Amino acid sequence: MWWFSSAFFSRRLGVGGVSRAPAAAVQTPWRAVWPLALWLALAGNVPLWQRVVALAGSQGQAWVLLSGLGLLVGGATVALLSLIVWPFAYRLLASALVVVTAFNTHFMLQYGAVIDPTMLANVLQTDAREVRDLLSPALLFTVLLVAGVPLWWIWRRPLRTRRWLKQTGHNAGGAVLGLLLVLVATLLTYQSLASLMRNHKDLRYMINPLNSVYAATRLAADQLPHQVRALQPVGEDAQLGATYAQQAKPPLLLLVVGETARAQNWGLSGYERPTTPALARWQAQGDLVNFSQVRSCGTNTQVSVPCLFSPLTRAQGGDKPAEHESLLDVLQRAGLAVLWLDNQSGCKGVCDRVPSASTRERQLPGLCEGGECYDEAMLHGLDERIAALDPQRRVRGVVLVLHQMGSHGPAYFKRTPANRKPFMPECASNTLSDCAPDQLVNAYDNTVAYTDHFLDQTLNWLQQRASSGTHDTGLIYLSDHGESLGENGLYLHGVPYAFAPQQQTHVPMVTWLSPGLQQRTGLRSDCLRARADQALSHDHLFHSVLGLLDVRTQAYQPALDLFEPCAVPRR
Repeated sequence: MWWFSSAFFSRRLGVGGVSRAPAAAVQTPWRAVWPLALWLALAGNVPLWQRVVALAGSQGQAWVLLSGLGLLVGGATVALLSLIVWPFAYRLLASALVVVTAFNTHFMLQYGAVIDPTMLANVLQTDAREVRDLLSPALLFTVLLVAGVPLWWIWRRPLRTRRWLKQTGHNAGGAVLGLLLVLVATLLTYQSLASLMRNHKDLRYMINPLNSVYAATRLAADQLPHQVRALQPVGEDAQLGATYAQQAKPPLLLLVVGETARAQNWGLSGYERPTTPALARWQAQGDLVNFSQVRSCGTNTQVSVPCLFSPLTRAQGGDKPAEHESLLDVLQRAGLAVLWLDNQSGCKGVCDRVPSASTRERQLPGLCEGGECYDEAMLHGLDERIAALDPQRRVRGVVLVLHQMGSHGPAYFKRTPANRKPFMPECASNTLSDCAPDQLVNAYDNTVAYTDHFLDQTLNWLQQRASSGTHDTGLIYLSDHGESLGENGLYLHGVPYAFAPQQQTHVPMVTWLSPGLQQRTGLRSDCLRARADQALSHDHLFHSVLGLLDVRTQAYQPALDLFEPCAVPRR
């Protein structure tokens, strides 16, 4: 950077060889902190100010809220910057805060996102494919607009060097002064601010850059202890039940973890568009059941996937960093063969102790290109993958997990092949707010229709397996979370669960059991259909799979087994 080079070469050696700059070429901590804090409070919080104005009941109320909250944000930012205004660290730390603020501003403006610990965890878990989908000219423009001026201000001159004791006093004084501003703002506008924050809790996650500092601190406090703590075993007593003693055919259960599919656009659940025509045909045949009232455990993959396979319910902490082994560990401990196939950004720790594979390196013409595959790629070579599993486990039974790319945004148009787009014209941009609402819905609905096609192909494969006499087969499909498509100004997902819209938490789920598996388990499909509108959640998967596969363990809870009311008692 030219300003960095200029500052560097303008230095001269002082007494004792210490690098010093002329007095006119340095800036005091006061001049370094306060203008930067003002810029971050104003330009770095445009989404926050827009939201406050929209929520204010009148112009007078808007000015009161903007003034009070502006002083509060500015004072808190001064306090934060004062704590890091050390000559050896300030430029790098302040630059990082500025750049993070610029990125936050873009994603809050474009997608209505908020920055909380779960969102930050999701960001840290993302991969190159997801990052590529988020890049756009709008992102570059916003980052340059928000970060350009403050970066120039930070690097134009070095900070004045003082003795550490004097520097500590200056830093503490600046922090205290900033906190006094916060106190004054709170006292002057307490009633209005308290009411605003109480009724709109998501605003606290929109305050740049304090939201990122809080999220990083909270995430570290939550995650670091789990990094050094061993997972608690689950189902150490797991064993296969009586149905395995004289079985003619082993069970083959396929769990499809959907991605970003919301129930609102799911044809089987009453959506006016035919987004699930193939599944409708399977449903008409009688063995496929659509569950219409299912809630997710989280609003992003980082939370939902581990929670989906956790022995804990969401109320028990299943949405927190994993402390227990997963469903797959219990199934493997019982003696079944387990395999995870991934067409996404990983299993989030769920499959770490079982065999797993990814489509990332696959080269399938028409299905894989540019390091990304359509979901159908997971079905290629599936028989060979099963044959490669431990033969002693395989003869008892097999559980396959397919982790979809599904409806992952914002580049919905990339999720579907050109010949699988029934709804046109579609949005072909990852800047969703620039798309016409109907075209955005078309692009999303095409991804749901492609999931319908993918599940149709999967069910055909399972039916062939059942017909050939090799396995008693079944399928459970369940999406990890939903998606917002512009409702209330929100796009994508990841809104904190406490105030997430139903579009992000209401998800589709279907089950299909071959006649052989129904006979083996004693399940009655007519009973399941009669219970298709029961309230379910991710909490039910762990126990439903154990019950369906007749895996006996003290970890099993019949009350959370969705199949148990329709099965012949075995325990």
